Amino acid sequence: MKAAAVDIFQLSYLKFAVEQIREPLHIVTDGRTNTVWVVTASDWRNGVDQSGRGQLDWVATVPPCHPEWLGDRSFLEAHHLRFPYLAGEMANGIATSRMVIAMANAGMMGFFGAGGLAVEAVERAVQEIGGVLGATGRPWGVNLIHSPYDPALEGALVDLYLRSGVTRVSASAFLRLTPAVVRFAFAGLRRTSDGQIVRPHHVFAKISRSEVARQFLSPPPREILDGLVQMGQLTAEEAELAANLPVAEDITVEADSGGHTDGRPLLVLLPEILRVRDQICGQFHYACPVRVGAAGGIGTPESAAAAFAAGAAYVLTGSINQCSVESGASEVVKQMLAEASATDVATAPAADMFELGSKVQVLKRGTLFASRATQLYELYRSYGSLTDIPIAVRSRLEKEIFRATLDEIWDGTRSFFALRDESQLRKAEADPKHKMALVFRWYLGNASKWAIRGQRDRQTDYQIWCGPAMGAFNEWVRGTFLQSVQQRSVVQMALNLLEGAAVATRAQHLRSAGVRVPNNVFAFQPRPL
Repeated sequence: MKAAAVDIFQLSYLKFAVEQIREPLHIVTDGRTNTVWVVTASDWRNGVDQSGRGQLDWVATVPPCHPEWLGDRSFLEAHHLRFPYLAGEMANGIATSRMVIAMANAGMMGFFGAGGLAVEAVERAVQEIGGVLGATGRPWGVNLIHSPYDPALEGALVDLYLRSGVTRVSASAFLRLTPAVVRFAFAGLRRTSDGQIVRPHHVFAKISRSEVARQFLSPPPREILDGLVQMGQLTAEEAELAANLPVAEDITVEADSGGHTDGRPLLVLLPEILRVRDQICGQFHYACPVRVGAAGGIGTPESAAAAFAAGAAYVLTGSINQCSVESGASEVVKQMLAEASATDVATAPAADMFELGSKVQVLKRGTLFASRATQLYELYRSYGSLTDIPIAVRSRLEKEIFRATLDEIWDGTRSFFALRDESQLRKAEADPKHKMALVFRWYLGNASKWAIRGQRDRQTDYQIWCGPAMGAFNEWVRGTFLQSVQQRSVVQMALNLLEGAAVATRAQHLRSAGVRVPNNVFAFQPRPL
């Protein structure tokens, strides 16, 4: 049918009909006037003619669009989920045990934010989550963040996860495969009597570059497998089976996100990784599907719908969950996030990969962290040691940023690494530039802790990981019940995003069928669900 022949006879009814996502819609015509209308299946069955103009003739039916159906069904089946929606692993415990439990109980999944925490703190969280969800069989996961300067930490976390029964990890910020992530992926791998391979552990690889995606999509390197076998961390059978499987069967494409980010547009990056996935799966002839999800920039129903339309098996949200009821962020930080716009973000050096120049995206409004951290990185690049920094510059740093002398900061840093990792101290003694990096990282590392604790005297130094999705979410919920931080439960936010994504998808189905759908029909207003 031609769009020009379409007549929307009642805009309010059309909007109502589109939002009945769980029942079919009928596209109908009035033969006398050659106009095209949309009627819900229940109204059609009841003989209701909303136009009041006579008999309507059926033309086509648009099927239901359940939120559960937006992603890849194989993803839901593999992980025993109802909804194709994950809550990401915001570091330092911002993604709390409470958040993970709430997501699991709603038929979704969350990852505990283990990054930046001591192994003992992660163990307490794992025990808490396992104690609540273990008997239910509902899925949940934990973060495994790449630690290029502390590989022992990666190994210790994998030891903890394996002995504690953790079956899912989100592997984030990896630049290359490490023995720790390969060990987790394939520990317990076995073949059943009928030849099926049973894989008890699942790696969700969060990536933003195709070269990293290729590593997780391919079988692990032989040298890593051989090394794990020699150390007794994998059996020969596990290594043999692993040689024909991808390291990760779930790849999360991380676009313009909060925290570690390359800032790439989702609708550019996602199709690229989907093509890489198809090429590698064809090369290795995997029996099981490899699924690709989307993260970064997802803060509205329209952005979630766009990700699903582009082929995402699932969506993962991060920034918006930081101001949820279940978040481990302080109340002052939650309010700062709730007032942010999409442009109130900036990039700054990352504490864990400071020397490499890696970036994190943070909230700019209400804090000077981004500019101060960038200043420290420029000084690190420009000078070979702390003593090389001009006295006037050093004095300003001590007064405005550190609020202590650099010697005092080094004393505290030295005490920290004496307990955590003495090799860093030995390296600092041999390399003054590394000593400077450790002192500057003191500020970056503590800035996130000040924010989480809500330390008021350090508010101008808060490091708050945040992407533009936060501002987009705030604009969407303005004037609704979700405008209040106290109403932002992680489940309500998720359900409204999914419901709205289904409405936007349904509206596009009608438009693709030739119905003239006004723009405001695509919009979904948040409501308690």
